[in-house]
Amino acid sequence: MAGKEDILTRARIDEALDGLPDWRYRLGGLVTAYKAPTAAAALELIAAVGRLAEEQNHHPDLDWRYNRVFIRFTSHDAGGEVTERDTRAAAAVSAAASAAGAAAEPGLYRTVELAIDTAEAAAISEVWRVALGYKRVEGGNDLVDPFGRGPNVWFQETPTPNSSRIHVDVHWSKAESGPVLEKTAATGASMNRDHAPDWVVVTDVQGNRLCLCTEEGYDPEA
Repeated sequence: MAGKEDILTRARIDEALDGLPDWRYRLGGLVTAYKAPTAAAALELIAAVGRLAEEQNHHPDLDWRYNRVFIRFTSHDAGGEVTERDTRAAAAVSAAASAAGAAAEPGLYRTVELAIDTAEAAAISEVWRVALGYKRVEGGNDLVDPFGRGPNVWFQETPTPNSSRIHVDVHWSKAESGPVLEKTAATGASMNRDHAPDWVVVTDVQGNRLCLCTEEGYDPEA
């Protein structure tokens, strides 16, 4: 069992990822997607991942979409952060995917969060938790789906909430974010890059906001 003392720093995660080209770092986890030759081959890869998970007693979040398999490793017993158990598991899955003839497509793995501007998160978080059937993140008001299927909800506390209080954060890996930013800018949306490459605030012509985010600036020790 891992503990918070086993959480890898960003420097150690980045060092590990140098040897894990199939994988990207995302919000306290290692993520990737694999494209198998057929749907049947994707199922065989899922079975192989399941066997590895049992052998290592470390189980990923996994989603199957026809011939693609989306995988995320995180250490829940370390507060939902990356430990060496995750890097070992990712390496084993990469080997299994190669043996199955599956190609890594980590750029397909994107993560969506719902952000709510508020002057007092504690006053409203319970409404959202109950309505969504979510649970609280330890030590805070932010919310997560206990089954990892729906988007996280986090409360951006500010004394001056934006008039458009709810926005979506879309997380892409920095390595794949460039084309997304270019295509979004080409739609005519306004692009505030003051905090790039951590995030870019996008506002559509009606004033609705979303943020295109990367792993830059995310510190697991913060």
